[in-house]
Amino acid sequence: MASLQNSTSINQTLFLNSFPQLQKHHATFSFCRRRFSLLVRSQQASPPPPSSTCSSSQENKKGFMSVLDKKDGYSFLYPFGWQEVVIDGQDKVFKDVIEPLENVSVNLIPTNKQDIREFGPPKEVAETLIKKVLAPPNQKTKLINATEHDVDGKAYYTFEFVAQAPNYTRHALSTISIGNGKFYTLTTGANERRWGKMQDKLQSIVDSFKIFNV
Repeated sequence: MASLQNSTSINQTLFLNSFPQLQKHHATFSFCRRRFSLLVRSQQASPPPPSSTCSSSQENKKGFMSVLDKKDGYSFLYPFGWQEVVIDGQDKVFKDVIEPLENVSVNLIPTNKQDIREFGPPKEVAETLIKKVLAPPNQKTKLINATEHDVDGKAYYTFEFVAQAPNYTRHALSTISIGNGKFYTLTTGANERRWGKMQDKLQSIVDSFKIFNV
C-alpha cells in the first residue's frame, strides 16, 4: 500500500469521472495518464505508450453493447445508446448523451506489480484511490463498501463511493485489477439523484469487466 500513499503525484491526479466537463467532447486530460502512472509505478521513469484504440462493439446482454480490446486484454459491457468519446489519458470512454455524469471509463497504466493485493487490502486501496485519484481534493468523498473477488484465478477489487461537489453528488463504482503488466481501472457512475434508476445497469458494467492474457 505504501507505493500508493507515498507517491508524490497522487494528490494531483484527477480522473475524468470526477469532472462535469465530460459533457464537452473537447475536454482533455493528458496529465491524468502521466500522473497516475507515477502512482502505480513510481520506480519507472519512462512515460507509458499511447493506449490501444483496437476494440470491437457488438450486441451482448440485453440492453448492453460489448467492448473487446484484444491488444490491451480487457472486455466489458456498456448500456445501449451510450456514445464513445475520446479523452486524453483514457483508453476507453462511453457516456450517455443526455446525462453527462453517466459514463464509464477504462484507464491503463504500466506496473511492475503482479497482483492487485500487493497494494494492500480492498478498503485501504479504495480509500486511497478515491481520495487521491478518483475525486478532486475539494470534494467530500465517502467509501460505501470495498470487496475482493477472483475471476479465473485473478484478483479484482470492486468498490462503491460517493463524491460530493458544490452542485452535484456523483455515485460511482470502480473495479481494479492487474494483468499484462498493467494496472486496470474501470469506473462508472451517475448523479446521485439517478442512482436508484441506474444502479443495476452500472453494477452490470462493473461485473462484466474482465481482463485476459495477451
